[in-house]
Amino acid sequence: MPLTKEKKQSIVSDLETKIARQKAMVFMDFTGVKVKDLAELRNQLKEQGSELKVAKKTLLKIALKNKNIELDPKDIPGEIALALGYEDEVAPSKAIYQFVKINKKAKILGGYLMRKFYGAEQIINLAQLPGREQLLGNLVGTINAPISGFVSALHGNLRNLVYALSAIGEKSNNQQ
Repeated sequence: MPLTKEKKQSIVSDLETKIARQKAMVFMDFTGVKVKDLAELRNQLKEQGSELKVAKKTLLKIALKNKNIELDPKDIPGEIALALGYEDEVAPSKAIYQFVKINKKAKILGGYLMRKFYGAEQIINLAQLPGREQLLGNLVGTINAPISGFVSALHGNLRNLVYALSAIGEKSNNQQ
């Protein structure tokens, strides 16, 4: 059953709202993927503050054009699912990358980040980078390492002093 004009306008309006809020978009070809698997991906993205949208390429093209994004979805092969990241720029690419590793029929087609379109390889490279929390943890560890070493050195000197005093005390007790 074809969509009515009002329904199409509603879909375009919804897409425009979501595109205006997004920090990152990842395009995925979901040809041959089971609905159950897509539902799991939707839930996973939702937990991360992202969303998965499926729309016809013509309607997506109109929504992108209305938001001044120069990208023609018709140039992208396959059936397009759009992962929109609202909180984290990298989260949708990581989620889609993990999904594609498990579901061999799905493919990453590219992404739109910082007002620029990136190809599939670049999105995969982005998805393979460590997460924000891991990078912050590494930074804290790097900053903390010299301080830990310094404390350990001071502790070692104090321990050696205690051993020396203990040895002197034992020696004086043995001489008496």
